[in-house]
Amino acid sequence: MRIGVITGTGTYALPGYGESAPEAVATPYGDALVARGHGDDGLEVLHVSRHGEGHRRLSNQVDHRANIAALAELEADAVLAVTVCGAVDPRVELGSLIVFDDLHFLANRLPDGSLCSFYTEPGDPRRGHWIFEGPFSEDLRSALAAGAEEAGQRHLLGGCYGHVDGPRFNTRAEIRGLAACGVTAVSQTAGPEAVLCGEAELPYALLGYATDYANGVKDAATPVEDLLALIKRSTEVFSSALAATLPTLAGAGTAPSGVVYRFEG
Repeated sequence: MRIGVITGTGTYALPGYGESAPEAVATPYGDALVARGHGDDGLEVLHVSRHGEGHRRLSNQVDHRANIAALAELEADAVLAVTVCGAVDPRVELGSLIVFDDLHFLANRLPDGSLCSFYTEPGDPRRGHWIFEGPFSEDLRSALAAGAEEAGQRHLLGGCYGHVDGPRFNTRAEIRGLAACGVTAVSQTAGPEAVLCGEAELPYALLGYATDYANGVKDAATPVEDLLALIKRSTEVFSSALAATLPTLAGAGTAPSGVVYRFEG
């Protein structure tokens, strides 16, 4: 079984899986760098670091279509993603994990401003509408929650992920609007991943780690020093949660979220 793992700020490698050096995988959308690793359980891990070693790419420079297309071409069975995020709900504890169950991504745009879709040409036989009740795989969400529990990491089961455009952070007014929509936490990369995995019929789930309170959520802003310290700690927290989760997926069946209604075939 092959599991794609997408990591973000602060996590650029997956300890314990003997990763190879990242290799370029050619896709119609450009090359994606994918590192391969294997666990003692026989599970193959296909690791994509969104930003690259040294955080080479900011959020507005991530090529989401190439990343997801590469995982599909390498025949990943499912995708787990992690993201550090800013809490919009003041009840979220900093330094805790969130197993998201909903998505706020109204713009549905890639960083270059184009629509977030693999279907760019009229008549493409793959074209279709992704229809779902929940955007994240329930099987994978359950596995992540159980993994976080086993690893002894504080976590919130459920929450709405809000995708925002980077690289700047959001204003107080923008955060108030997201809070009114029920958003729990925000970051700048996972919205396109969820949509593209849905179109590719790849089961996908997202694990967040709260590193700060978004603008205006608390009376006093989270000090930058605290934000950076929590980003640094997120590497260990994500590693422990994934290490407990991944072995449980070996041989397990996971279904994509919803269906893609196509007009041909």
